[in-house]
Amino acid sequence: MRSKFWKQIFILLLVSIIFTSCTLKTQKPSETVTTNESIQDEKTSNIQPTTQPSVQPTIQPTPTTAAFNNSNDKDTKPESKSLQKNTVSQHAYSKNNTAGYDNTLYSWWYKKGNGTIPEIPKQAENLIKKYDGIYAKKTTNKEIYLTFDEGYENGYTPKILDTLKANHVKAAFFITGPYLKNQSALVKRMLDEGHIVGNHTVNHPSMPGITDDNKLEEEIIGLERSYYEMFGEKMTFLRPPKGEYSERTLAITQSLGYKTVFWSFAYQDWDVNNQKGTEYAYNQIKSGVHNGAVLLLHAVSKDNAEFLDKLIKDLKAEGYVFKSLNEF
Repeated sequence: MRSKFWKQIFILLLVSIIFTSCTLKTQKPSETVTTNESIQDEKTSNIQPTTQPSVQPTIQPTPTTAAFNNSNDKDTKPESKSLQKNTVSQHAYSKNNTAGYDNTLYSWWYKKGNGTIPEIPKQAENLIKKYDGIYAKKTTNKEIYLTFDEGYENGYTPKILDTLKANHVKAAFFITGPYLKNQSALVKRMLDEGHIVGNHTVNHPSMPGITDDNKLEEEIIGLERSYYEMFGEKMTFLRPPKGEYSERTLAITQSLGYKTVFWSFAYQDWDVNNQKGTEYAYNQIKSGVHNGAVLLLHAVSKDNAEFLDKLIKDLKAEGYVFKSLNEF
């Protein structure tokens, strides 16, 4: 009887052990499932990132572009927006849409008149009219527009400014990139005394010779950017370096918001080693004056600086009025 009892106990224990063992086996997979999320995280952390599309590094603005990229300057930000139409980012012209524009190089030329507006070639007259340029004003009034080209400083601009101020005359000064960089105090004085500061490009190149439209635009707008950065002012007048132009360059200049300014009188005053004296210079200009004249003088000329006061006084005595290009 006892043997039978213990036999039954043994069988129950064996069944219990077998059942427990089976239960543990069936639970093991479920434990693995509960760690799937952590395993996935581990796999993710071990996976190398996929190759991202190539991204060009951000180009730091050069001194000529900094003014239009200064998003922290609240005072310049609104004006910067208003100048967007004048920036190279717009690229109003490109190789594709300037293909129809003639890039034949012309040098500014006129036949001197006798107290009248000089005669210019028909093609020049047509292009100036088409692209809203300036070289002289057709008027019966005795008006004169005095302009100076400033490629570099030769020590005479302060005297010229003194003379203009003393005679209450406003002029236009066409500057280059190096002039702006090296003579910013003089440029500031021009502005402070009410003169126009015009664009003579960054590097004074022959504009038709720059066949890449973007580069040509940068010659123009690059100078304005630096100028705006310094003084918060726009430029609206441009004089083509060397007087060289084409239909294409006039079209691009106009598209950037500029008025091209040529001239109806100039003489060989830029050669600092061949100054012929104040009497010669004075007589040259007096013989070229006419109603609505746009006079081009170079500020590097010693003769110009010395006779300017007499010239202004004498012309005023004859009834001439000196006006700003803004009054053209």
